[in-house]
Amino acid sequence: MRRPVGRSELDQARGRRLRGGVGLAALAGLAWVARDVPAALGGRLTGARAERAARSPQFRDGTFHNRASTRTMVADPGRNLLWELVFGKQQRRPRSAVPLLRPAEPPATDADRQLNVVWYGHASALIEIEGRRVLLDPVWSERCSPSAVVGPRRLHEPPVRLDELPPVDAILISHDHYDHLDMATVRALLTSQSAPFLVPLGVGAHLDRWGVPADRIVELDWSECHRLAGLEITATAAQHFSGRGLRRDGTLWSSWVIAGARRKVFYTGDSGYFDGYAEIGAEHGPFDVTLMQIGAYDRAWPSIHMFPEEAVSAHLDLRGGLLIPVHWATFNLALHDWSEPVDRLWAEAKARDVRLAVPRPGERVVVDDPPAVDGWWQSVA
Repeated sequence: MRRPVGRSELDQARGRRLRGGVGLAALAGLAWVARDVPAALGGRLTGARAERAARSPQFRDGTFHNRASTRTMVADPGRNLLWELVFGKQQRRPRSAVPLLRPAEPPATDADRQLNVVWYGHASALIEIEGRRVLLDPVWSERCSPSAVVGPRRLHEPPVRLDELPPVDAILISHDHYDHLDMATVRALLTSQSAPFLVPLGVGAHLDRWGVPADRIVELDWSECHRLAGLEITATAAQHFSGRGLRRDGTLWSSWVIAGARRKVFYTGDSGYFDGYAEIGAEHGPFDVTLMQIGAYDRAWPSIHMFPEEAVSAHLDLRGGLLIPVHWATFNLALHDWSEPVDRLWAEAKARDVRLAVPRPGERVVVDDPPAVDGWWQSVA
């Protein structure tokens, strides 16, 4: 004869079933949240792509390298970066909404003299040069992360929808970090645009995995160029690193020179300050405008991101005309105040007599007639 089951035993059984159900639900939720992460990590170099990478002067011992020995992190005795990240007193977000603009119509001008820049936030920008359009490092997602629910989140919306962009002639990617190469944006551009993607060596493996056809991928090593639509686009050196998962430096990083018949543009991508800027200026300059990385710096990683004062030095090394800062305002990626990069840049530009334009996200800058710097960010910082 079986012993009657007591109430406490029934309660325990129900509790076990409930906990099991909650555990299964949690696992299912985690799986749903992480469903796109494996694809977002991108691809790996194989076959002909790996063989080409191995022939690069930048590639040795299985990874790409900077020309000079660099470290992504340096020792900073007495400093606890994790504590500072959580409890630091820096104002790393704007206190009120970042003002956004929709690009005004470009001025009527001779096509062979046209040169405008539309900055969309962070490093995403549109270059309008001699009747052609080149899109730089487009990231339209809410987060720069392999996950749609975890990772640095936007501090302002994109000023225009991705499907509102005009037809472009080329899409340039500087390197494979999430704030410069975004899977969802790339997939959207597959259908909304027909332009090729110009990328540093190895980055094509990520695009392959995301469905970009081979005839829309152009991979370049430093000093290699690609001609299209009357433009000559050259991958040039940068001092940085790459990686989307645990593996580091499996793809190359680069800066870019965009040259028409009469106008020239330089874009840094991400980089520390190095003597390569003077070399690029001597070979490819002078430039009508430079787009210079100024944000996400720290003394703990001085070799891979420029401080604002170094961005001014690099601009002068490049023989630049107008300087437009990028890589700030949109994502919180470092420990400095939100407005510090552009405050420091403005002070240094004035001290060294450098022409500067600081557009609001979405604002079109006519390089030959740039807006005066008005400190707009200070009212929201």
